[in-house]
Amino acid sequence: MTIKDIDVVALGELLIDFTECGDSVQGNSLFEANPGGAPCNLLAMLTKLGNKTAFIGKVGEDQFGRMLIARVSELGIDTTCLYKDREVPTTLAFVHTLSNGDRDFSFYRNPGADVMLTEVDIPEELLKRSRIFHFGTLSMTHEGNRKATQKAVRIAKENGCLLSFDPNLRVPLWKSPAAAKEQMEYGLQHCDILKISDNEIQWITGIEDYDKGIANLRADYNIPLILLTMGREGSRAYYKGLRVEVKSFQQDKTIETTGAGDTFGGCVLHHILEWGLGNLTVSKLQKMLTFANAGAAIITTRKGALSVMPSEEEIDNLI
Repeated sequence: MTIKDIDVVALGELLIDFTECGDSVQGNSLFEANPGGAPCNLLAMLTKLGNKTAFIGKVGEDQFGRMLIARVSELGIDTTCLYKDREVPTTLAFVHTLSNGDRDFSFYRNPGADVMLTEVDIPEELLKRSRIFHFGTLSMTHEGNRKATQKAVRIAKENGCLLSFDPNLRVPLWKSPAAAKEQMEYGLQHCDILKISDNEIQWITGIEDYDKGIANLRADYNIPLILLTMGREGSRAYYKGLRVEVKSFQQDKTIETTGAGDTFGGCVLHHILEWGLGNLTVSKLQKMLTFANAGAAIITTRKGALSVMPSEEEIDNLI
């Protein structure tokens, strides 16, 4: 029997988030190049909390790709299966913060190196050694990386991994909303832990009421644990017959929300690694959500996400 010596393996996009940082003397917008990508952000949070993690993905063999590999390695995430593509450049995203605090993304990914991941890149032995496998929908936007993701899901499930799924919906990256919905439904069919946002539950179900939308998902997919993030309104956990809600931590120094959901997700998986998924209680779910809400609140006060995840001490102090 394979020893499970890696806590979480994640697969997906690793890219550069260009975030706004003022104007030049000529009045032009200035952008800071921050390492980003939802799956690796989640791993960064988990690693910060002392967990052993590994990432499967692809960057370009260029300045940004080298920067990303170096930064992820420095954080302590295993980059053995973070590959370089010689022909396709590293994926870029420009993040514009709107007046209401929400974000607008402009992606340079047609193609980008992350979508060049293929089935032959999937490391079976690494997945066998993992306790949790985490994925999203952005690794399924193109046929090649979709087949790679599905192969990884299959291997993980066959080898007793818990499967964690975060849709991380970005409709502009899909050929059509129908294509995005199809792959989101694939993730819903294959996960044990779902982290989904308020706008995503409304989008996928067409139901405005969160509880009714979650009930719809549970009836269709029988997902053991569903975490709903609601921004300033806090978060909820749905587990067996339980529904637990915890308020958010309001921060006066909030800059942007990039990475907040990933930080939340990493904090949740940290507790699942400790407690398992079989016997969660109201008390444990409250503690999990409180910790995750606090971690997410802290990251909104910092530029970028991947390199500046909060420590357990910082989170406990906020709580």
